[in-house]
Amino acid sequence: MESGDNSSTAELMSRYVSSELGYGVPKDGWRICLAHEFKEKRKPFQAKDVSLSNIVEHIGLGVRYLKWWYKKTQIEKKAPFIDMFRAIPLRQIYGAPLGGIGGGTITRGWRGEFCRWQLNPGMYHYKTVIANQFTVCLRRGGQTVYQQVLSVERPPTLQGWNWGYCGEYAFYHALYPRAWTVYPLPGQNVTLTCRQVSPVIPHDYQDSSLPVAVFVWDIENKNDYPLDVSIMLTMVNGSGHKDDKSGGHWNEPFHLEKEGESVSGVLLHHCTTVNPYTLCVAAREQSDREISHQTAFSPKGTCGALWGDLITDGRLDSPTGSSPPTEKGEKVAAALAVGCSVPAQGHNDLEFSLAWDMPNITFGSREREHVRRYTRFFGTKADAAPSLSHYALTHYRLWERSIEEWQRPILQDSSLPSWYKSALFNELYFVVDGGTVWTELPEDSDVSGGLRSEDGGLPAQPAIIKEYGRFAYLEGQEYRMYNTYDVHFYASFALIMLWPKLALSLQYDIDDEPWQRVNAYLIHDTADWKDLNLKFVLQVYRDFHLTQDTQYLQDMWPICQAVMESEMKFDTDGDGLIENSGYADQTYDGWTATGPSAYCGGLWLASVCVMCKMARLVNNEAVFQRFRDILDRGSAAFDKLLWNGQYYNYDSSGQEFSNSVMSDQCAGQWFLRASGLGDGQFQAFPKEKICSALKSVFDLNVMSFAGGQMGAVNGMRPEGVPDHSSVQSDEVWIGVVYGLAAIMIHEGMLEEGLRTAEGCYRTVWERLGMAFQTPEAYCEKGIYRSLAYMRPLSIWAMQLALDTSQPRDQAPQTTTTPTDQAPQTTTTIPTETEGEPGQKESQDQGHIQ
Repeated sequence: MESGDNSSTAELMSRYVSSELGYGVPKDGWRICLAHEFKEKRKPFQAKDVSLSNIVEHIGLGVRYLKWWYKKTQIEKKAPFIDMFRAIPLRQIYGAPLGGIGGGTITRGWRGEFCRWQLNPGMYHYKTVIANQFTVCLRRGGQTVYQQVLSVERPPTLQGWNWGYCGEYAFYHALYPRAWTVYPLPGQNVTLTCRQVSPVIPHDYQDSSLPVAVFVWDIENKNDYPLDVSIMLTMVNGSGHKDDKSGGHWNEPFHLEKEGESVSGVLLHHCTTVNPYTLCVAAREQSDREISHQTAFSPKGTCGALWGDLITDGRLDSPTGSSPPTEKGEKVAAALAVGCSVPAQGHNDLEFSLAWDMPNITFGSREREHVRRYTRFFGTKADAAPSLSHYALTHYRLWERSIEEWQRPILQDSSLPSWYKSALFNELYFVVDGGTVWTELPEDSDVSGGLRSEDGGLPAQPAIIKEYGRFAYLEGQEYRMYNTYDVHFYASFALIMLWPKLALSLQYDIDDEPWQRVNAYLIHDTADWKDLNLKFVLQVYRDFHLTQDTQYLQDMWPICQAVMESEMKFDTDGDGLIENSGYADQTYDGWTATGPSAYCGGLWLASVCVMCKMARLVNNEAVFQRFRDILDRGSAAFDKLLWNGQYYNYDSSGQEFSNSVMSDQCAGQWFLRASGLGDGQFQAFPKEKICSALKSVFDLNVMSFAGGQMGAVNGMRPEGVPDHSSVQSDEVWIGVVYGLAAIMIHEGMLEEGLRTAEGCYRTVWERLGMAFQTPEAYCEKGIYRSLAYMRPLSIWAMQLALDTSQPRDQAPQTTTTPTDQAPQTTTTIPTETEGEPGQKESQDQGHIQ
């Protein structure tokens, strides 16, 4: 779907329809004109946006945060992992990130700029490096007739280049992990289509880890005469960071031939003290292609010499030898040009690869060096960039075939709306661009965290981590905490459905230097959070249900018993239902609950239900009977204290806002349904009450909020106005909305579920310009909070609900592949017999009390 406000949509679409869409551009995805400007400019949430009453309520939190922030920034001289005073400003420019999972990312914006860099794990530079550009040169009869930087920008530097490409009829189209940019060349009768490919492939644990991307340029010559066409890629040695000028960086050309294929290009060695790396631009040598390069040029001044070199004959001088190391204060860049002939009324294509090799990484504390996953296949010597480029250029067609086979059933399902197809695949960007690190397990590691028992427990080095490595991703690009468990609960559907071995690896790996110390959210004391243990138990069973990995269940069963025993202390009156404390003690940490609550109480009952099911699977009748009794008593208390005849009250405190309608009140039932439970013997909530509650949420939180066009507000008053009692109750949490839509679909409310989720997609992607940076939250007007957040990956829970609901036109089975089944084990745990959707595995990590 195209981006922007409604008034410009028809105009933009008419342009797309009246012009050719370019070569191979799919029908579905997110599309935007390169000349588009978003009219709405939102601001990030700041302290001044908090009401006086909320300031009073959260004064303790504010004091704790200020003390911690002062210590971190003024004494330790470090960047705080949440900086409430320097939120990332909204830049409405981002496109699909480049690269595979866990090796760092580079984001190319929808206008073509290289503008977001995450090479050091979890650290982002939001810097557009203006010299990083593609340029086209057209030649006819030995004379250059057109040369243009393919950028709409007109920067104050590099004035020797021809800037200001007219983007009125050009457009960008994203269907992650691929993207297309279509450039009609004004007055030339030539259309260029740049296809961007990254190796993000479900159930692939090798190629998906590679820090590479490929750009394929299709050239359509609509003239009655042939043309010679060259494309030039220029790239600065660095990422726009201050260390680009630190000195000691150097470039060198290379040529690599193996397995009957040759590639040539330039290596850009970035020689920092911490986490040095090599960038590589390369092309595949073919008999009808000409590759040329410029090893080094200074990306300042006019750069007229480089421009003139290309315009003379469509190629670069290609000097041999390496460039000298840069002096401090200097930058250096390189260029690669590839040319071919395009027949009259014909096509041809050119290929480029971009790779980066940072095999060994340390985090800020530098306590330990970690080795990235891709080094298992390409080595740890920091010399893999040529081989990575060679592999990418000779395998990207296979990647695309796998991507198309994965996406095809969903894209061809006519019962699914186009916006949903765009949202489902494009939101997946965060698995790669969420500060993600994927490393090999060191031989001396013990990931058990000491969680052992007489009946068994976690081995020091579980086989799945040894084979598939350790995985971590940030809560958000602004909330830089790895594997935040209460949020991962929502996001984990993407991993369990697409990379289940990573999902299980994370669950086993329950350990601020990731994997060295237990995660610590220091702003709140999470020891008394009510939802963390419950979310662990719920994910364990969901993972088993979708993978049928009996060894996993056997390993996790004693851990589940231990964490549920710990959770029992929150049932202070012994009625089988836990109570909230009246202060921040769950994922809604700015919206306090007192006494039994719909959210935590619902998660508790669902967890108890799951314990009953698992007890039966492991043939432990005593544990089954114990939790069956708790479930019976707790369900009765839940209904008595929270059910008001239409929905479950926010909490049971009887305070002014206790009867607010919470959009997330059915989260427990959502996970039961996702796990094949929720009715019959293993039922925690009456179906008629769940359906009534969901209808209330749809009528009030969705349709009575912002004209039904912005998703579901977290809290709504029964009289039809948002709950403004806290800093979070009047927000829309996109990831929660996708989860809400999933439970609606599970319960037969397909139309309502899709309508609910559509409001979030259109708000974020089309109206607010937040493509590839979906935030945690926005309000009806004015502000947003925490750009590029983990929780919206929960949209894959909608796909699970669709996969397991009644067949539609072409019900896609996307959640499992025969090659990714869990191995057989010699355990006595029986396989599950009810509600099998035929799916895969899951993963988590974080705070387990």
